[in-house]
Amino acid sequence: MMAKYSNKINKIRTFALSLIFIGFIVMYGGIFFRTSPAIMTTFMILGLLFIIASTVVYFWIGMLSTKTIQVVCPSCGKPTKMLGRVDMCMHCNEPLTLDPQLAGKEFDETYNRKRNQK
Repeated sequence: MMAKYSNKINKIRTFALSLIFIGFIVMYGGIFFRTSPAIMTTFMILGLLFIIASTVVYFWIGMLSTKTIQVVCPSCGKPTKMLGRVDMCMHCNEPLTLDPQLAGKEFDETYNRKRNQK
């Protein structure tokens, strides 16, 4: 069974979005401790920290996204951004590479790791 791959930028954006939802859930968890202001405040601050972390991740991926290589996907013809040696199309999940040595090989995210580069 083949693993589900997706574009790296979209993965990081999904992680940042999940941090927002986790922050809200933690804040709502504080409602159950209304009788103890200290515990409720702790939950609220912890939830706020998750949301701040999400903002930092969104800012980081935004800055990283401006430095990426933009290519046109040969499969769907739409422009997509690539991070690393191999990545997936943001629109149709077509495997993409700019490395001629990897052209035609089966997609593997480990090609992006530094120790595998020769």
